Amino acid sequence: MLYAVFMSATLPPIPAPQEPVGEPELLQLSPVEDEPCLRADAARNRAALLEAATRLIAEHGAAGVTMEAVAAAAKVGKGTVFRRFGDRTGLLMALLDHSAKKLQADFLGGPAPLGPGAPPLERLRAFGVAVLYRTQEQLDLQLAAQPEPTRRFDLPPTRALTMHVTVLLRQLVPDADCELLARTLMGYLDPALIHHLTKQCGMPMARLEAGWIDLVERVTSVPPSR
Repeated sequence: MLYAVFMSATLPPIPAPQEPVGEPELLQLSPVEDEPCLRADAARNRAALLEAATRLIAEHGAAGVTMEAVAAAAKVGKGTVFRRFGDRTGLLMALLDHSAKKLQADFLGGPAPLGPGAPPLERLRAFGVAVLYRTQEQLDLQLAAQPEPTRRFDLPPTRALTMHVTVLLRQLVPDADCELLARTLMGYLDPALIHHLTKQCGMPMARLEAGWIDLVERVTSVPPSR
């Protein structure tokens, strides 16, 4: 009954086209407490902890990264790891921080087509391809660093990527609800989905890349250049 009532109701109109906005600023990815200049010993401890965690991932995968294991590998007390990163998720997010900042720097100010200077359609295609391959390279780490569901879409890196896609869509399809459309496109780039498609379904990355190009074409109704 409720379904029938809903389907017979008048659907709300698509929101009016949004005002164009500029490129998103480089968002802060690290926890606030990491940003001020650290004391020399604190900076050395942080670098040693991240280096130790990187070695553990290379040797044992993300599952081998525990606060205790990292402390032992870095030869510091376990309390030092907790003070610096808060918890295991904070530590894993710190490991992703560098590449996330680099990706943002690339699409905000790097060379075209990922960076400024190319048409928005080319930039959107290049963005998805870059995220796909970055995720594939760090898949184990990205899956392990996934926060609990209610925080998942509100993390600064996720917001920055979604805003970038929204900005490009507003240039391509200004009459659409670009905020919701951007989240739909970002769903294609979800690490859990990429893991399922590549590891469980055996799909090659070339197929996922072609699928992204096709999805962008269909969403924007702009055929790709041949």
